[in-house]
Amino acid sequence: MTSVGIHEAKTNLSKLLRRVSVGEEIIITRSGEPIAKIVPIKPDQKRWFGIDADRYEVPDDFNEPLPEELIAAFES
Repeated sequence: MTSVGIHEAKTNLSKLLRRVSVGEEIIITRSGEPIAKIVPIKPDQKRWFGIDADRYEVPDDFNEPLPEELIAAFES
């Protein structure tokens, strides 16, 4: 992890971002005190349709209306 002052960060932002893009973390300091961290963004994990197939079972009555007593319990 590298620390740089605000002035250096402003002057060399493009260079710092190149370093961050390959995994380095940069701490920006003001008067020697850390105030911010530039870190790489983790890429989104790929998702695919059907990833949870056969993990859950939807009951046959899933789309049926709720019983009146259950509706009353929610409304009270």
